[in-house]
Amino acid sequence: MAVFTEVSLEEVQALANRLNLGRVVSLKGITAGIENTNYFVDTQDAGVRRRWVLTLFERLQHDQLPFYLHLMKHLAGRGIPVPEPQADASGEILHQVAGKPAALVDRLAGGHQLAPSDWHCRQVGAMLARMHLQAADYPRRQQNLRGLAWWTETVPVVRPFLDEGQRLLIDQELAFQQHLAQTPAFLALPRGPVHADLFRDNVMFDGLPGHERLTGFFDFYFAGVDTWLFDIAVCLNDWCVALDTGRLDEERAHAFLTAYDAERELTHDEQRLLPALLRAGALRFWLSRLWDLHLPREASQLQAHDPRHFERILRERVGNPWHWLRPTDGAAS
Repeated sequence: MAVFTEVSLEEVQALANRLNLGRVVSLKGITAGIENTNYFVDTQDAGVRRRWVLTLFERLQHDQLPFYLHLMKHLAGRGIPVPEPQADASGEILHQVAGKPAALVDRLAGGHQLAPSDWHCRQVGAMLARMHLQAADYPRRQQNLRGLAWWTETVPVVRPFLDEGQRLLIDQELAFQQHLAQTPAFLALPRGPVHADLFRDNVMFDGLPGHERLTGFFDFYFAGVDTWLFDIAVCLNDWCVALDTGRLDEERAHAFLTAYDAERELTHDEQRLLPALLRAGALRFWLSRLWDLHLPREASQLQAHDPRHFERILRERVGNPWHWLRPTDGAAS
């Protein structure tokens, strides 16, 4: 559990009072996450119990946070199932708790699907496309803070912790991505607000086994403006991967992309550059896991994820590039 800031019941009750939510009846630290402090909060008002998630932001600056919170508000207003930040009487959705910037959002129903099938991947792919389309006119702009600029800064920092083979891989991949970012095809890719971290544990499903329905996306605190293809690649590298080898599960990947494409048709350049962006997604999370492992912050029961998982995925994406063709154009290869 990542709890960097301990929060008292009295502090949360003060926030609930400002938001007119009634009495806080439960407060529990969330056993997930490595960036922010998160708590489950239950309130009760006039006999009605409601469930929330309280987030205290540990790294993001106060002036960066409106992008994420208003994006969630924007998407919720467009019918995309995401947690909606709660506002006080003046309409403010960015609050302060225990001296930290904070937000309180409604808690989504259901649970994670950690062993997804084609059924789950189709739903995530379709909803991701709808999210991209509905976010396209979102007026605020903030770059992906864990994009190429961050990779370029971070590689020299983690490089001393790597062996010779790992250093060669990370240097070559960074150079490849830096070159790719300057090409006309990459610069012409459709872009807009992206989630950038839509892993299995950031999506909720509810319903009977085998018939689960997607109930929402959450944890938008790595969101930013980037190519939509990068968002797709991040998803494919998690939802459609064999966890033990890093290999892409082509059936799940095909289901995901076919469902996405039915909502927002991928361009020719998006199809052509998918293998390169799959590599970009793997590099981004290999780097962040190396950073968290070797440069940790103090937190209650913080456990960093194993960086070797995304090292394996990157090696797979370099060695076995995968291309997708929509069914009318031919088979995936």
